[in-house]
Amino acid sequence: MSDKSLKVGVVLAVAAYAMWGFAPLYFKLLMIMPAPEILVHRVIWSALLLMILVLGFKQLGKVQSALKNPRVIKILLISGLLLAGNWLLFIWAVNNDHLLDASLGYYINPLLNVFLGRIFLGERLRRMQKVAVAIALIGVLILLFSYGELPWIALLLASSFGVYGLLRKQVAVDSLPGLLIETMMMLPFAIVYWVFFASQMSNMFSNEMDLNVLLIGAGIITTAPLLCFTGAARRIRYSTLGFFQYIGPSIMFILAVYLFGEPLHEARLVTFGFVWLALMIFSFDSYRAYRKSLKSLGV
Repeated sequence: MSDKSLKVGVVLAVAAYAMWGFAPLYFKLLMIMPAPEILVHRVIWSALLLMILVLGFKQLGKVQSALKNPRVIKILLISGLLLAGNWLLFIWAVNNDHLLDASLGYYINPLLNVFLGRIFLGERLRRMQKVAVAIALIGVLILLFSYGELPWIALLLASSFGVYGLLRKQVAVDSLPGLLIETMMMLPFAIVYWVFFASQMSNMFSNEMDLNVLLIGAGIITTAPLLCFTGAARRIRYSTLGFFQYIGPSIMFILAVYLFGEPLHEARLVTFGFVWLALMIFSFDSYRAYRKSLKSLGV
C-alpha cells in the first residue's frame, strides 16, 4: 500500500466520521418537521442518489447478483428495517434535545460490537476487551440503579446499529449495492407515508425553495459519509479505521453541551466517565494488538 493511498484513506476516514458528527446541525434545520417525515425524505432522496452512484460506478451487476439470492434478500430486508429504525431514532433524538444520548450510544457501539462478535460469531475476547466491556456495563448500571434512569435512546441506537453491522457481515455484498437494496426496500413504505400520511410541509410544490433544498439534501447527508467510509476502508486497515470512530460521538458531545446547552447532570457524567475509561482501555488494547500483528508480519 502506497504512502499516498494511506494519506487519502486517513483523510476520507476523518471526513466520514466528521460528517456523521456534524449531521445533527443539518437535522436541526429540519426540526419543524416530524421525525418520520424527515426519514421519508432521507430514504427517497438517498435511493435516487444511490441509484445514480451505482450506475455511475457500474455496480448494477452486483445489485442484480444479490437480488438472485433469497437468503441475501431476507437479511438485507431485516438490516434495512434496523437501519431505518436507527435513522428515525437518531433524527428524533437530535430534534428533541437528546443529542447527548445519541453521543453516548455511538460511544457504546464499538464495545457492543465486540460483545456481539463474541456471542454470535464465536470471536474470542482478549482480557482487556473483557475489562472494557465490563466497565462500560458498570457505567450503564450505575445510571440505572443509582439514579433510576435507563439510557434507552443510547442503548437502542447502539444495539440497532450493532445488530445491523452484524447482519451485514453475514452477506457478501459490497457496501454501495447493499445500501441501495436496503434503501429500495424502504422506498415503498416511504412513498406510501409521503402520499397518504405526511403533513403539508412535505408538499414540495407549496414549500419554500430553501426547505425543499434541505429535504433533498438529506439524501446527500446520508450517502456522502458512507462513500467516504467505504473509500477509507479500501485504503487503510480496518483496525486502523476503528481509531477514527470516536470522532463522530465526540463532535456530537461537544455540540450537545456547548452549542445546544443540553444538561450534563451528574448521573450522565458518571456514565460517560465509565464509557470513556472503557474506550481508552479498548483503544490501547486494539493498538497493542495491531502493533503485534505488524511485528508478526515483519513490518
